[in-house]
Amino acid sequence: MTMRRALRGPILHFLDDPGDEDRPREGSLGYFADGLLVIENGRVAALDDAETLLPTLHADTVLEHHPERLIMPGFIDAHLHFAQLGIIASYGRQLLDWLNNYTFPEESRFRDRDYADRIAEAFIDEQLRHGTTCAMVFATSHENSVEALFTAAKRYDMRLMTGKVLMDRNAPEALRDDPVKGIADSRRLLERWHHSGRLEYVLSPRFAPTSSPEQLAAAGRFLDDFPGIAMQTHLSENRAEIEWVASLYPEADDYLDVYARAGLLRSRCFFGHAIHIDDSVRRRLREADAAITVCPSSNLFLGSGLFDWRAARAQGVNLALATDIGAGTSLSQLQTLQDAYKVCQLNGYPLPVWQAFYRLTLGNARTLGIERHVGSFAPGMEADVVILDTAGTPLMARKRESRESRLDELLFDLMMLGDDRCVASTYVMGEPRYRRAG
Repeated sequence: MTMRRALRGPILHFLDDPGDEDRPREGSLGYFADGLLVIENGRVAALDDAETLLPTLHADTVLEHHPERLIMPGFIDAHLHFAQLGIIASYGRQLLDWLNNYTFPEESRFRDRDYADRIAEAFIDEQLRHGTTCAMVFATSHENSVEALFTAAKRYDMRLMTGKVLMDRNAPEALRDDPVKGIADSRRLLERWHHSGRLEYVLSPRFAPTSSPEQLAAAGRFLDDFPGIAMQTHLSENRAEIEWVASLYPEADDYLDVYARAGLLRSRCFFGHAIHIDDSVRRRLREADAAITVCPSSNLFLGSGLFDWRAARAQGVNLALATDIGAGTSLSQLQTLQDAYKVCQLNGYPLPVWQAFYRLTLGNARTLGIERHVGSFAPGMEADVVILDTAGTPLMARKRESRESRLDELLFDLMMLGDDRCVASTYVMGEPRYRRAG
């Protein structure tokens, strides 16, 4: 039986990168002031002006009308830690203190499958409440954590990427594995979960300090064995961390070279943060078709530094935006955009609204290599949708009352004043999975 749904209202999605100017590049976005998104069996069937498509709807189509809201593709988060949900925004000075005082003790609890299941369910619920329909996520070094998160995501048919964290040194015993066991566990989890529904396995060495050269080399061989598999890790987030890496890997030219020597610098390798880098590192990332996952909120919270968005764009580096909870202080990607804007301002240039919302949708999808599935409303795409209330907070409502806003102004209000209160509904494969009360 064909399941049909149509969403009517203002609809915005991106067709291409809108650029870094105040006006988007011609042909880079599709906007319908009164549009109709038609969904059949979880996929986009059509998108056009409502007056064009309404006469074509099947009689059994469920029609929803949202004239005062904004319909967009579901948000995509490119870097976060589900096991850190319970320690979000914990006081911890800078990165290494924070890891030792909060992260490692909390992640040790995920040996317990019941605990992992509870947090995984809460994490997925929070993602949907914040309008996020797809994410690339770090689990912990326990198989239980991966099993729990994949199980929870599959229950909602959510597109999710995760994997067992590899760590064999410089961490509590409860979190350490070894090069042989870590890769064996990863292989077993991949064979069970990769491409099961909308799930994807991601090789996940935490970062160079917690992996021996042997473990990183084994991870590189794993990527050789499974071409096209994604890899996520961390790079040059904190100056003390960088000095630590240099002492642990004296033979490497720099932090990125540690990964390159292990075979972990290639397409679909994602490096979180990458704040303290130069043009040589940016060039090597671009040449390898690797990517940086930019985490402005956590970088500000831990005092790690200000990511140079313009320099990375100038070098043609693949970029994605991410919340990075728990050092990131909110699962709301609207608040991530707010922090990204402030970081860019401190670096001497703005982040235009078009580029910001492109990153949360088609831009992040392209960087993660999943743009054939999600990120826009092109026909045949998976129908992940967020419906945004552009007057979702009292201040935003007051602004709406005082004047008629252009689309760019509405987006800027969402970006600078918005949070989870602005998410009215979230749909996964065309099915409503979250509706705001009231």
